[in-house]
Amino acid sequence: MPGPARSRLALTLALVATGLILVFTVGMERDEEPSAGTPAPRPAPESRPEFRKTVPAAATAAPVDRPQVSDEQELDTWSRKVESATGVPARAAAAYGRAEMWLRGGEPDCHLSWSTLAAIGYVETRHGEGGSGTPIRADGRPVEPIVGPPLDGTQGRRKIADTDNGRLDGDATWDRELGPLGFLPEHWERWADRATKDGRAPDPQDIDDAALTAARVLCAQDRDLATDEGWWRAVRAYHGADGAAGQRNPGAPGDGRDGSGDRNPDGRADDYVREVATRADTYAHQLPADR
Repeated sequence: MPGPARSRLALTLALVATGLILVFTVGMERDEEPSAGTPAPRPAPESRPEFRKTVPAAATAAPVDRPQVSDEQELDTWSRKVESATGVPARAAAAYGRAEMWLRGGEPDCHLSWSTLAAIGYVETRHGEGGSGTPIRADGRPVEPIVGPPLDGTQGRRKIADTDNGRLDGDATWDRELGPLGFLPEHWERWADRATKDGRAPDPQDIDDAALTAARVLCAQDRDLATDEGWWRAVRAYHGADGAAGQRNPGAPGDGRDGSGDRNPDGRADDYVREVATRADTYAHQLPADR
């Protein structure tokens, strides 16, 4: 090829290569920018709660409960704020927030935060999605009733013999977790509460009833969830590691536990608590107490 032709070809290839590099670079930069109108996500926390030594960070509080006036609009506004910042569906956030509001008045020394309830709801069923992948309905119930697999010790599951004669979960051999917050039947039978106070029986499939009942379990035995020991013990008890919220004697006959009082001697309970702690801390950093 003559010299001038080779020079023109080299120049053309160089321009093409430069253009490709420019397009590729601009494309990468554009992908890294949030789309117009979409707030940038809050950065993830640099550290997670240290196991059994630190409580998750404090999240922005739910509205103040005012029994003599309607606070539905304020709670709805707050719930949408939670959804925007954390991705927790507003309907679920309202249930978690309402439970915090009521416990703040009924058991102020417990210091329960909605973020702990939301973390449990996420770990258990993705806030009521269960296996359907569909957000919880406006009436607070999942699209399909959530009843977990038998807790028979297989496939990595815990081993908990039936405690309710199958009345709640339809299984008279093994217990199964129920509803949006994954209740053990024994917890539900002891602590169940009706959020609407309409005289009807509490329903573990109703996220309002489930959130209020979960709050009662967590705050049992005068636990203070603002302390390290209180928070970690509360979530372990909710998981069932210590029996029905710690009410039974360790190693009692028929209790389904070993003499240590732990239904999860292989450490699965600790893994569960770590997961809840990490999720609660994430929510708190996305919507911290000073916002």
